[in-house]
Amino acid sequence: MAAGTGPALGTRSLGRSLARKERREGPYSVGVDYHGWALQDFDDMQVPVPFPEGFGGGTFLAAHPGRLDLLSAGHTHTASLTVEVWDTEPAVPSGQWEESATAHIACSSGKLRARGVATGPMPGAIELSGESGIWAVRVVSAGRTEVFQQTQHGVVHGELS
Repeated sequence: MAAGTGPALGTRSLGRSLARKERREGPYSVGVDYHGWALQDFDDMQVPVPFPEGFGGGTFLAAHPGRLDLLSAGHTHTASLTVEVWDTEPAVPSGQWEESATAHIACSSGKLRARGVATGPMPGAIELSGESGIWAVRVVSAGRTEVFQQTQHGVVHGELS
C-alpha cells in the first residue's frame, strides 16, 4: 500500500475464499480541494447522487450509492493513491497509518474514477474487474498530519508523500 497524503485502497470482490492479490494500480495523483475527493463508479449514469452532492466532510470515509467520499486533512493539495484489488479480504497492510476505515461500494462498470470537489473527474479509470459487483473496501492513509500543516500556509504545489 502506498504511504502518502491520500489513502491507499484495498478492494476485493465478495464471496471468494483465497486471499490473492489480483492487481495493483498506481500511484495515481488525485487533486484534493475543499478537503475532499471521491472514488465514483466510472459510469456516472449509475450514480444516483454524483459527487460532490451530499459530501458532508464529517468522516474520513463515507459510502454512498456508487461512490466513496474521502475527507482530507488538507484543503487543497495533490494526494497519492494506490489501489490493490484482492479476491478476498487481505491482512491489514503494514505501515504507520494515521487513519483507516472500511465500506462497501456497488460498481456497475467494474471501474472507478477519482473526482475532486471543484475540479471534477480525474483522467483515466481505476480498474476493479471487467464486470459489475459489490466491493468491500479498506482505506488506509498516512501523511495526514503533514498535509494539514503544509496546507495551513496556502495551496501545496506538487505531490505530498
